[in-house]
Amino acid sequence: MPARELSALRPRPRVLSGMRPTGALHLGHYHGALKNWVRLQDEYDCFYFVADWHALTTHYQDREVIERNVYDMVIDWLAAGLDPERSTIFIQSRLPEHAELFTLLAMGTPLGWLERVPTYKDQIEKLKDRDLATYGFLGYPLLQAADILIYKAAFVPVGEDQSSHVELTREVARRFNHLYGRGADFDARAAAAQAKLGKDDSRYFERQRKAFGETGAAEALAKGEAMVHKAAALLSPEETELLLGHLRGAGRTVLPEPLALHTDVAKLPGLDGAKMSKSYGNSIAMRDEPAVVTQKLKRMPTDPQRVRRTDPGDPTRCPVWQFHQVYSDAATQDWVVQGCTSAGIGCLDCKQPVIDAILAEQAPWRERAETFLANPKQVQWIVEMGTERARTVARQTMKDVREAMGLNY
Repeated sequence: MPARELSALRPRPRVLSGMRPTGALHLGHYHGALKNWVRLQDEYDCFYFVADWHALTTHYQDREVIERNVYDMVIDWLAAGLDPERSTIFIQSRLPEHAELFTLLAMGTPLGWLERVPTYKDQIEKLKDRDLATYGFLGYPLLQAADILIYKAAFVPVGEDQSSHVELTREVARRFNHLYGRGADFDARAAAAQAKLGKDDSRYFERQRKAFGETGAAEALAKGEAMVHKAAALLSPEETELLLGHLRGAGRTVLPEPLALHTDVAKLPGLDGAKMSKSYGNSIAMRDEPAVVTQKLKRMPTDPQRVRRTDPGDPTRCPVWQFHQVYSDAATQDWVVQGCTSAGIGCLDCKQPVIDAILAEQAPWRERAETFLANPKQVQWIVEMGTERARTVARQTMKDVREAMGLNY
């Protein structure tokens, strides 16, 4: 079979990510995450979910807006280019398996792991007006871990500020596999699988296993893994997994450890230069009407030291310049720098290319969104189909987890 056909048959690595349902999204959401989600559809098996339970960890009293926010957000996802044929789009709360895995992982997760997550203390500081002294808020990083692990995701697309959540997920998976991946006959089965490597390769594998166990040397681990993969033709998939677990000093990998997927994303500030947020009143919604977008940008503050049209300015002091860095090509940016620093152009002149670029970007979103707004049943059907696809995967994982924990009686 040609290499291209073989490649097409191999399952693509799975990516998982989610968003809290905050309603219609703004340009900061698009450039910070959603644009990347759309791009990942070409390379990965993408699972994207509405994290409505996570919304309740901080806004548990705001029940009235959640349903409306869920579907407003999903429409923006679809308008931006998420394709239900290439991505699984679903709602977290429709899958009680998430809550079951969260509960089972909670039995063996040290309390200190949750208390040290950086965003835990950060959110408490930022949301002082809310009572966050709840078990749900303390446990939300573990719920995130369950969200990821239940789909055995290989990658989680995150920004640098969210990397700690992926690392916690890896630690939770590692601990679970250590506690429950070793059945009563694990050593006997590992020895039988190792014997299939042949005498010399078995000795080599054993040297690497001991070296990694004694020193934690990454080189020994890499050499041992290479040996196992080299002998894949001699081993069943279960035996391969068994030996890799034996090499790491763990057992069978019931819950694979995901990796953080860091990709280039553009950070778009709000109209005032601060973080874009609806609550700050400085955002541009993805589906704002052209007249609204134009008005917002024309009123956008500029370099505070450029009082008169004839005053030269400094783009680095101006919030509009950060929009140019996202929306303008090199030639336009050079024109802005030259015109601003020499007072050759006015602030409205400077803003016009940004206005034109945003309106051009939004046009296909609004067009696609109209189709879904006119047919809300279609959006609900897309979510239901995605939820059922996700349920198939989640149920299989929970079957594996219950079996590993001895709960399959």
